[in-house]
This record gives sequence, C-alpha cells and structure tokens, in this order.
Amino acid sequence: MVAVRAAPPRTAPPRSWRVAVPTYDRGPKPRRRAEFWLLLLACGITTACYALASLGQDGKLPLNLWGFLAAVLGLSLGAHLANRWLVPNATPVLLPIATLLNGIGFVEIARWNAAYASQQALWAAISCALYVLTLLLVRRSRDLDRYRYLLLLLAIFLLLAPVIPHLGLEINGARLWVHVGGIEFQPVEVAKLLLVVFFASYFATTKELLSIPSRRIGNHLFVDPRPLLPIAVTWGFALAVLGFENDVGFAMLLFTLFLALLWTATGRVAYLVAGIALFVVGALVAAHYFPQVHERVQVWLDPWPYAKGNGYQLVQAWYALAAGGILGTGFGLGAAGATVPHLTTDMMVAAIGEEMGLIGIAAVVCGFMLLVGTGLQIAQRSRTDFARLCAVGLTVVIGFQAFFIMAGVLRILPLTGITLPFMAYGGSSLVANYVLIALLMRLSEEAESRPTATAAAVAVAA
Repeated sequence: MVAVRAAPPRTAPPRSWRVAVPTYDRGPKPRRRAEFWLLLLACGITTACYALASLGQDGKLPLNLWGFLAAVLGLSLGAHLANRWLVPNATPVLLPIATLLNGIGFVEIARWNAAYASQQALWAAISCALYVLTLLLVRRSRDLDRYRYLLLLLAIFLLLAPVIPHLGLEINGARLWVHVGGIEFQPVEVAKLLLVVFFASYFATTKELLSIPSRRIGNHLFVDPRPLLPIAVTWGFALAVLGFENDVGFAMLLFTLFLALLWTATGRVAYLVAGIALFVVGALVAAHYFPQVHERVQVWLDPWPYAKGNGYQLVQAWYALAAGGILGTGFGLGAAGATVPHLTTDMMVAAIGEEMGLIGIAAVVCGFMLLVGTGLQIAQRSRTDFARLCAVGLTVVIGFQAFFIMAGVLRILPLTGITLPFMAYGGSSLVANYVLIALLMRLSEEAESRPTATAAAVAVAA
C-alpha cells in the first residue's frame, strides 16, 4: 500500500515576503472629471449672469447669447483638454475658479464698456493659449530653477522698460506701460512672475545659510548676513525702479513677496519683525517724499474733504457699495458706471458690490481664498524646496494682489492702483495670471504624480 501525503494548504506568504508593486491609474483621472463638471458649472453661471445683465439693462436676452456660451465653453474645454494631456494629476480646483472669476468680471466689463469687452475677450483667448503654451514649455519645475539668473536679467529689463524713452508711457501719473506697435501692456505683470522664480531658487539654495547661526560675535552666534546681500540688493533695486515709476501697488506686492519667501525659507521670526519695521519706515518716507503716495494717504485718512477732487473716485465707489446693500441691485440695474471713474479697472469691487451686493463680494472673496488655500496646499505637498517656495510665491502674488485692491476700495488700506486678478479689465494682468495658474498646475502635477504602492502577494519558494 502506498501512502499518499496530502499537499499542505497554500497560505498567503508572510508579510515580509510581500513586494510593493507600483501601479498607475491608466483610465480617466477622477480629478479631471471633477474639473470638467466644475468648469461646466462656472460656464453656466457666467452665461446666466450675462443673460441677466442684458435683461436688466435692455429688457431682453442678448442676441449673441449662444455664441457667448460657445466661446466660454470652447476656451474652458480647450484648457481642460490640455490639463488632461499635460497635467492629469494636478488639482481640479484652480482652473474652474479662475474661469468663474474671469467670467463674472467680463460680464461687468461688457455691462459698462462694449469696446473694453471685445478687447478683454481677445485677451482671454490669448491667455488660454498662453496657459497651454506654459504647460507645454515648462515640463519640470527644475527647468525654471536652472535658468534663474537669466530670468532675473529678463525681469530687470521688464522693470526698466517703462522708463526707456519712446518705449514707456505714463498714464494717470504712473509710468507703467510699454507701447510696442499697436499694443500697450504692463511689463511688471510678467516681471513679478520671473522674480518669484528667482527668489524661490535663491532662497532654496541659501536657506541653511540664512537660518542656521554660524557667525560668532563674542559669546553669541548669529546668522551670517552675507548670503542675504545679493538678493537684498536685487530687491532694493526693483523697489527703487517701481518707486521711480510711481507704481506703489506693485512695490508693496514685491515687498510682501520677498518677506513671505524669506520667512518661509528660514522660519525665523526675526526676519519677519525686521521686514515689518522696514515697511513702516519705508511707508513713512514714501508718504512724505512721494507726492502720489502722500495724496493717497490723505484720501485714505479722510476722503470727504477731497470728495470733489482726489477722493471723488473712492467716495463714489462707497455710494455704489451702499446702493448695492446685501443682495445687490441685480445685474444690469446698477448705476456706478456713470459716477465712478475707471470702474472696470481700478474699482471692479464697487461694480460687483453694487449689482451683486455684499453676498457677491463675499463670494468673490471666497473664490480668492480657495485659490490661496489650494496654492498653499500645493506648496505643502511639494517635494523640493524650490517647488515649495515657488508655490508659496505664486500664491502670495495672487492673494495679496487681490487683498490690496479690495482693501483699498473698502478703506482698509490706501488705494494702490493695481487690478483685481482675473476680473478687472487689462490684458497684461489677465495673461500673467493665467500663466501663474499654469505654473501652479505644473507644481501640483509634480507633487501628486507619484506611483501608488499596492501590496501584491508574491509567493516565494520555501
């Protein structure tokens, strides 16, 4: 008789034998599907606002309503398809929020100035094209890090361009514009993005030298200030140029950017305190020696004595906000365009507050808060110091630019003259902000595109 031994039962290998096999999702990305539906919602809201503005103003639907909807959908879906191809794992929030803010701003621009609306529509198409082009050219964030000094030279040239004879233009007391052929644009809008890249790259390289005390004076160790000198000189030069051009808003924005990146890179509160002290001293000096700053501070402290002069714009903007109340007058039913100068450029907040009310302004503020929160989340999840600092810098630019102009209209700060991102009329601002969103999308893609490890049980022969 032959004894037959039963085969031992097959059991799962021990935990130590299991090998993590990286797998990749090859199907449609859930984030892109969420982005698609959010974009459809943004386009629907924009089209509804456009129709309501026409009903309120003319009592009938606009003749080009379906063409408007097709244009909005075409631009949005074109950018969305680029995201599916180039940044499939990036956050789905940034592009829909930018589309919605841009759409509401366009409705207000079309409501008050048809000529501006046609130009803004052209700039929106150019902005979407440059958004895709940025994603195509910047395939890795380290490519930007590699050319930091070249980008710095380009930024300096763009800052100096408005003061070049026969090239720069002075409008409303500020020399910010460049005239090339039939095109006028603000080169500082592009320069701010290049400075973000340079500051992020420099601080990522020198953060240990700037944060770890290594210089002994007596019995105490202090941080060696020498690594800070080159970038401080660059920053001071940029501020001096902006001051010469009477660009108070972007000077404040550049100061905030520099201080935020320095604090993020080093984590030392001493830099933050010193920066705030320098800001106070600089503000006092500018208020005394720069006529434009002095006038704006006077209007900020008490605008009513200047209600028929320099304070006219601010006072009329307050009347528009008061007329809007909580719920607003409704699209097409406001009257701010007849009383508030430069409504669609400097005072877009007043136009929104009148026709959309306090609720509308709160919704816009929430939109910018979502942009800032998403940008900081990208920075938190970034895997390199340069990517983290670059995401923080881009977020600071978009967040504080919106804060400065809204705070100026609401008299929290003096008016700075910068535009509300995505919403106010201005081609150079719109293009720069869409490029900014594209860079954040690239950083988000790098932070999120990691292989997901799944435990695959692999049998190992005993």
